[in-house]
Amino acid sequence: MSNQHGHKARKRFGQNFLHDPGVIEKIVRSINPKPEDVIVEIGPGLGAITEEILAINPRLQVVELDRDLIPVLRTKFFNYPDFKIHEADALSFDFSQLATDRPLRIVGNLPYNISTPLIFHLLAQAGVVQDMHFMLQKEVVQRLAAVPGDNNYGRLGIMAQYFCKVQPLFEVGPGAFRPAPKVDSAIVRLVPHKELPHPAKDLKTLQAVVRTAFNARRKTLRKALGAMVTVEQLQSLDINDGLRPENLSLADYVRIADLLADVKSANGGTEEVSND
Repeated sequence: MSNQHGHKARKRFGQNFLHDPGVIEKIVRSINPKPEDVIVEIGPGLGAITEEILAINPRLQVVELDRDLIPVLRTKFFNYPDFKIHEADALSFDFSQLATDRPLRIVGNLPYNISTPLIFHLLAQAGVVQDMHFMLQKEVVQRLAAVPGDNNYGRLGIMAQYFCKVQPLFEVGPGAFRPAPKVDSAIVRLVPHKELPHPAKDLKTLQAVVRTAFNARRKTLRKALGAMVTVEQLQSLDINDGLRPENLSLADYVRIADLLADVKSANGGTEEVSND
């Protein structure tokens, strides 16, 4: 319950505390924690998932922003001396500092109001991550896993799939939380690629191309990317300039970005890529 430890769920932190034992068990089974893993939980809340993981991995670390929850967690798990709490904002936290000789396994029931920027923040640190298991708004999971042509296909899914294999696992109804959110949730597994399937020559250029395209997702490519790439350049890549951004694959976007990176290199690195 949201007040079982005298703590009321805070809307500004996007708090919805998981309480359904069946769902908690299913999540932990999906994570499959091992005693030797380096596991980091984002937003442990009142410790529902924390408790189950600690029973297997007593060196669990958590990142929690709500300072009122810190004493609750310290009291509840006082008998785990190796349990570590980082009082910090996950959006700016350097997760790479926690990696040792083992990659990180990151888990969390992520606040819906910051889930997208937080995922982008974590993708930038994918090099030190083994896998990530998150509870997210169902719509966000659909966006992460979307393929070209889907209504949910966009910047988030493309960049997530650039770095990771995306595996939606199962859905969770509002009744599993207190207070109950107004949306359905879902669990997703993100596993960073050992080798990128479509490595870009310049990641920033790829990010700029994808961002620019989906800022005008209802327009054709010739208009959406008109400030970055010419119709002739698109045609040289055998890409139809009459298509919309949602029709292109990750590989297509990488090819466009690589062409722009080559042009920039040929011009002595002076050509700026639009980031708007």
